[in-house]
Amino acid sequence: MTGFLNTLLFGIYPYIALVILVLGTVVRYDREPYTWRSGSSQLLRRKQLVWGSVLFHVGVLVIFFGHLIGLLTPIAVFDAIGVSHGAKQLLAIIAGGVAGIMAIVGATMLVHRRLFDARVRAASSSSDTLIILLLWIQLALGLATIPISMQHLDGHEMVKFMSWAQGIFTFNSAASVYVADASPIFKTHLFLGLTILLLFPFTRLVHMLSVPLRYFWRPGYQVVRERNHRAPRRRLTAE
Repeated sequence: MTGFLNTLLFGIYPYIALVILVLGTVVRYDREPYTWRSGSSQLLRRKQLVWGSVLFHVGVLVIFFGHLIGLLTPIAVFDAIGVSHGAKQLLAIIAGGVAGIMAIVGATMLVHRRLFDARVRAASSSSDTLIILLLWIQLALGLATIPISMQHLDGHEMVKFMSWAQGIFTFNSAASVYVADASPIFKTHLFLGLTILLLFPFTRLVHMLSVPLRYFWRPGYQVVRERNHRAPRRRLTAE
């Protein structure tokens, strides 16, 4: 039963989460483009929002790209450039720890603001509250894995998760075996991460994909209307 549950959660569930992530995002963008936003509440208690948002976003971006590069870069690449598994794990602990602390401090400020400010709470949807709480828990679990990783500075634990992640993307049917004996904290962290990916298309997180690429080839000038009491005139202003 334990083997079946491990296969279900870490061999099958990842594909369910990834399929819903991709299809759900495409469908939402196609059918509900006007909901493709973060739903800013900047006018309400702005100072706490700024500090919390900066700390949270900077920390999460470092963690996201760190995980992306660390888990999906083939092990042979690190071996070829002379980066040992132990050195990679130590780097992940230090960089991830600093970024994790920044992110969870920012997330705590955002959670406090959303739950305990009556105006912000009234302007929030249930999905807004759910996703920030899940992200806070995920960050806490990530920080909780650091003491466990410190006990395995040879990098062996890190290799397990790299093999699992790469096995998922290469359709290795035995990928779940790599994490079968991992710590329950690591497993909970993996499961919640997959669940956040699954929920991604249905929350404000979709705004992460709204990179303003058109900015780079926009026209050099835009038309600005001048407000006065007579007939409006148009003038060109450089951006």
